[in-house]
Amino acid sequence: MKTADLLLTAIAPAIWGSTYYVTTEYLPDGYPITAAMLRALPAGLILLLIVRQLPSSGEVGRVFILGALNFSIFWVCLFIAAYRLPGGVAATVGAVQPLMVIGLASALLGQRIRVFSVLAGGLGISGVAMLILTPDATLDMIGVAAGLGGAVSMALGTVLSRKWQPKAPLLAFTAWQLSAGGLLLLPVALWLEPPLPAISAENAVGFVYLGLIGGALTYVLWFRGIARIEPSAVSSLGFLSPLTAVLLGWILLGEHLTTFQFIGAATVLTSVWLSQNAVRAPRTLPVSGATQA
Repeated sequence: MKTADLLLTAIAPAIWGSTYYVTTEYLPDGYPITAAMLRALPAGLILLLIVRQLPSSGEVGRVFILGALNFSIFWVCLFIAAYRLPGGVAATVGAVQPLMVIGLASALLGQRIRVFSVLAGGLGISGVAMLILTPDATLDMIGVAAGLGGAVSMALGTVLSRKWQPKAPLLAFTAWQLSAGGLLLLPVALWLEPPLPAISAENAVGFVYLGLIGGALTYVLWFRGIARIEPSAVSSLGFLSPLTAVLLGWILLGEHLTTFQFIGAATVLTSVWLSQNAVRAPRTLPVSGATQA
């Protein structure tokens, strides 16, 4: 595993951490499905115009499955959880994703479950909880279910993206998934949500940022990392997203950080470091029929 690959992949979740700030400060309220669709579909179509390549007939089904998992289902669940849960609860629920990836990679890719990866995943969840979970946070079962559903969707999408990696260029692979995810969301958005109000210049900046930077660019880097780095190591980088969100709130919104939150940030970074080093760790939990990754 090369350091350059790791750093390039880490850019994606770091940028995703800005999504909450951009959504609350730049986008109109109350359009989660429409926002998700506009984040995916235009970016996917722009990339398609650049690569000028479509998937083969045998790849279309897989592309739509991956588009649904990585974009349609994941982003809708993410927005539902964000609307129904305090931010800290939503992020903590979603932080179970790296542990899910470890289990799914074992089941679908035959990778052994590394003890250090499991420990690092648990440490990361604890760090996220310390970083953003407040004592007065309340639970909403629909929100919790959406958060868990989003984590399962993204975890499965991450593992299957590795398993079904085509021979096509990375830009094409990203373009296909973004377009498929956006197309799946389009009729749902038209059916369930009212038309958008008049788009202001501020709204346009937010949509362009989330589509081109938070969508196209970051997922090119993310899928590149999935192709080169073990899924458990890639997914642990997702802990950087809530860390970035908190830091942006501190820097841009003047939010106060406590000593406990700084400890949580250090715990998150430690868990990411342990996850990367776990790839080289010899200790594993045996999996019947699996081979060493």
